[in-house]
Amino acid sequence: MTDGPRQRSSTAGSAKDAAGEKESGGVALKKEIGLVSACGIIVGNIIGSGIFVSPKGVMENASSVGVALIVWIITGIITAIGALCYAELGVTIPKSGGDYSYVKDIFGGLAGFLRLWIAVLVIYPTNQAVIALTFSNYVLQPLFPTCFPPENGLRLLAAVCLLLLTWVNCSSVRWATRVQDIFTAGKLLALALIIVMGFVQICKGDYYWLEPANAFEPFQDYDVGLIALAFLQGSFAYGGWNFLNYVTEELVDPYVNLPRAIFISIPLVTFVYVFANIAYVTAMSPQELLASNAVAVTFGEKLLGVMAWIMPISVALSTFGGVNGSLFTSSRLFFAGAREGHLPSLLAMIHVKRCTPIPALLFTCLSTLLMLCTSDMYTLINYVGFINYLFYGVTVAGQIVLRIKQPDMHRPIKISLIWPVIYLIFWAFLLIFSLYSEPIVCGIGLAIMLTGVPVYFLGVYWDNKPQCFDNFVDKMTYVGQKMCVVVYPAESKKNEEEGEEMKEVTSPLAKEEAESHKSGDC
Repeated sequence: MTDGPRQRSSTAGSAKDAAGEKESGGVALKKEIGLVSACGIIVGNIIGSGIFVSPKGVMENASSVGVALIVWIITGIITAIGALCYAELGVTIPKSGGDYSYVKDIFGGLAGFLRLWIAVLVIYPTNQAVIALTFSNYVLQPLFPTCFPPENGLRLLAAVCLLLLTWVNCSSVRWATRVQDIFTAGKLLALALIIVMGFVQICKGDYYWLEPANAFEPFQDYDVGLIALAFLQGSFAYGGWNFLNYVTEELVDPYVNLPRAIFISIPLVTFVYVFANIAYVTAMSPQELLASNAVAVTFGEKLLGVMAWIMPISVALSTFGGVNGSLFTSSRLFFAGAREGHLPSLLAMIHVKRCTPIPALLFTCLSTLLMLCTSDMYTLINYVGFINYLFYGVTVAGQIVLRIKQPDMHRPIKISLIWPVIYLIFWAFLLIFSLYSEPIVCGIGLAIMLTGVPVYFLGVYWDNKPQCFDNFVDKMTYVGQKMCVVVYPAESKKNEEEGEEMKEVTSPLAKEEAESHKSGDC
């Protein structure tokens, strides 16, 4: 690994030699993500299994139904404000990689690398493993009605799910986005059924817990610390709202579709979250909701009768789509990191015909499969959840820094600075409370992140590595290219005109591949 601006290999040629110009057989990521698919990515990544399985995290800390609904609404508004900030950054720095790319460009290589390091090491592998395990649990549960499915069976089916979706993503961007669209539509239909059933309950007069006198009746004493924790749980439930920024370069007309997708998706998710929770309390008391391990399934058993099977199937479909969306976006993050020289250059290469980042997808899949083999993934998620949220605030703060440092920079979208300030106030409140309430967990998360510092200086910052090490990396890159049939993508002419430096690639195979696959121009 070498730093992007320094990356110059002895083995062969530049990116232009590797992939050639577009007209002469070069390859590049396809712009195949339209507005509908963009909304599918955001909605599909935010709405995982949580709203079906355990929305009780907010309820149990809010201490009453009314406060819980207020928390859902406020966290949705704060998420929308954060998404507004990311929309400006996304069209101002129109590169794939999301907050990693923004943090790197604004605060420098080390800050960007630490964001990438924690994502590569823990965040994405553990999240994808947990979602895949949730999928396998809901698929196998009907086969084991009187007991829990065997642990090995759960892990095996989760691995099959990951391998299947990795193959889909490697084969075609269009296939991957179609899968995302279909399964996002499926989970929205399931939630629409829950919401409609809730309205039916209200029309029948079953709204005891929605009457103001009862909605704010606490089932435990109100506590500022618990309410802050409810906001934290609510913020985590909206996680994934920034994932579209990871695939900016594959968006059709990103200057239009990125903000549009955000403006459509975040209010839609907020509406779904609030009204799904309203529906739940029309059929269950807060105590019943808190006692259930799968709220949507309990809701279905109470109201759907013989059609109650719809709910567990909906959870399985939701999680399957969640795995697909996470694979799709996380592979682009690793692709962007490799292109900047923060990961091995092989991960920045794409297939000469399919134009998909196959090495990055395989790396994502392999790291997730390794997480399936460990029993500590839930502990790791607790440790790094704080760090993930930390970087949201750092990124939004970067928007203000960029305004000060480069006030005349072209910004197709320019929002008032009051919005990032509001977001940062809310973010600081939750961050300080997290540190106060769980100092050990947050400290371990920070320690895991800081292990990336020596890795950065040894792998990225250090230029004069031993020749034998460089030769080994070059050979591995060559073998990887041969196996995956990939080359480094050609840079767009627009980027060349803007003076962005073209990263060079280490490969004796590059020119050979470009010449032999001209018929497969992307």
